[in-house]
Amino acid sequence: MSINERTSINNPFDWLSPLGLVATVMLVVLSAVGLAAGAEKVTVIAWVAFVAMAAGALAGARATTSYPTRLVWGYGLASGAMVASSAVFLLPQAIGLSPRVGGFGVAAGLLLGYAAHVIGHRLAHVDVGLDLTAAQISAHALSAGAIIGLVYGAMPELGLLLGLAIVSHKGPAGYAAAHRLRTGEFPVSALLLPAAGVGLTAIPAALLPVPEVAALNAAVFGFATGIFLHVAMDFLPSCEVGGEVDEVCSLSEHSHAQLDRLRLHAVASTFVGGFAVFVAWLAVA
Repeated sequence: MSINERTSINNPFDWLSPLGLVATVMLVVLSAVGLAAGAEKVTVIAWVAFVAMAAGALAGARATTSYPTRLVWGYGLASGAMVASSAVFLLPQAIGLSPRVGGFGVAAGLLLGYAAHVIGHRLAHVDVGLDLTAAQISAHALSAGAIIGLVYGAMPELGLLLGLAIVSHKGPAGYAAAHRLRTGEFPVSALLLPAAGVGLTAIPAALLPVPEVAALNAAVFGFATGIFLHVAMDFLPSCEVGGEVDEVCSLSEHSHAQLDRLRLHAVASTFVGGFAVFVAWLAVA
């Protein structure tokens, strides 16, 4: 049975995705290479991303009751942390190296992130009988991993806080994706590929030689800032009818009243996520 074929099994863990297993094995091999080459921070970030998405997917696949408040807080905390981390650790580097080039890099990252989101959303509505959810998340993980690797390769003195905040959305994203896969009768084990995806590209990218050219590094940091800010905004809890939370938690009855209450949680969670990065920065500064 192919990874992309529909399955009528009741338990999405009755069989494992071959592609997901291969990706996991590759992550193990690349982790050994990364540790041997001194890329400890990127390797740790890769495994945090893997565990977070795998745990979120497992919880989403086994959940018999929806918990919209928990999902909102998961998304909000991750989104707030990503906004703060991108603005504090990436943006100053881009502008400091070259204000104009860094600014154009930010713009390019935001626009490309938006374009990729719109195209992916359009493809998700094309009924081709394939598992497009896992494919979209895998593409996102692989591209994000490459950017993380380049950033840490260009500036290895960056702390773990940035990378961990960037991948913090993997847990709630895995939970929501597992729900969609179960609804469409696809195997949840397909999410092993996007879970490993960050490390599959981040570790090799971190080992690439990065030229010490200010304009080039400004473009890299600016582009990373734009991409991650777009991802952070994309993960802001959508407490609207037909939105992410409504879809995942099936808030069909009294949805308007529930969504009104969840909007308060959405705002609170994003502020708490951003403030947590500020507190962590004070602790390590």
